[in-house]
Amino acid sequence: MKHRTFPCPSLPISEIGLGCWQLGGSDWGSIDDAKAFAILEAATAGGIDFFDTADVYGAGRSEELIGRYLKQSSSRVCVATKLGRTSALYPNGYTEATVRAATEASLRRLGVEALDLTQLHCIPSAVLQQGAIFDWLRQLQQEGKIKRFGASVESDEQALICLEQEGLASLQIIFNVLRQKPSFHLLEEAKKRGVAIIVRLPLASGVLSGKFTPATEFPATDHRNYNRDGAVFNVGETFAGIPYEMALTLCDEIQAFLPAGFTLAQMAQRWILDHEAVTTVITGASGPQQVIDNASVADLPPLSAQLHDSLRRFYEVSVASHIRGPY
Repeated sequence: MKHRTFPCPSLPISEIGLGCWQLGGSDWGSIDDAKAFAILEAATAGGIDFFDTADVYGAGRSEELIGRYLKQSSSRVCVATKLGRTSALYPNGYTEATVRAATEASLRRLGVEALDLTQLHCIPSAVLQQGAIFDWLRQLQQEGKIKRFGASVESDEQALICLEQEGLASLQIIFNVLRQKPSFHLLEEAKKRGVAIIVRLPLASGVLSGKFTPATEFPATDHRNYNRDGAVFNVGETFAGIPYEMALTLCDEIQAFLPAGFTLAQMAQRWILDHEAVTTVITGASGPQQVIDNASVADLPPLSAQLHDSLRRFYEVSVASHIRGPY
């Protein structure tokens, strides 16, 4: 597993991280404790040492599972969590007291004295622009409750607002071959400012695995069922904001670009890693084998410049017009 440097303070983390939204068992279908622990074990065994979670995933269950796993594991893991989408805060309950309470609750669930990284979790643009919430995070950092702070955002506009904040360690963004806009400007701005880029949904909710068909069924509790049109939260979090049937069609067309020996999922993740401004890719997994497969992407050779150009043209001509939601 190759590593890249996470700033403020600097720390080497694996190029492929583990997205832990699914461990909550509330938005990707159910998952029992044994399977969750198997996924975490496969991750650390494969050299993955960056886990990304949030207090809202399974109402804290994802954090609790990670905390329990870390107590029994000797592996060094950097755990990033998020706050801002629980009912106590979203959409208009952001105060210093509620942010502090959310931070302390995450500390308890993870069983740590200080959070490696806490991120604002897709909070309203108006709150980001007002800026006081960053002062509260800096205060928590001074008190030693958090080591770093960043923001998970829904759009380039939100990301650029956050980049103006002193001490910002990271931005978490949706970035994949079906959602390329950040590569036009945002990635370079983050690189100039020394801000880490954490990429979520690299496989666009799994559609870039190439394993889904029009007949694929998702459980009622899976956001790929109930949020396809953004009924519950930002539509961009589900299939990159592209209607499911169109996403399937586009992925079929992308298959024509595959280099010899690559699967669609491997090419999609390698494409992201080829952008040097990216620090880590937090691919989720529903089982241990997926974790192993994802971890292996770090050892694959970069894609050719010609392939990158072809995928950019494909995005501009065939994909961009289908994207919905903040971007």
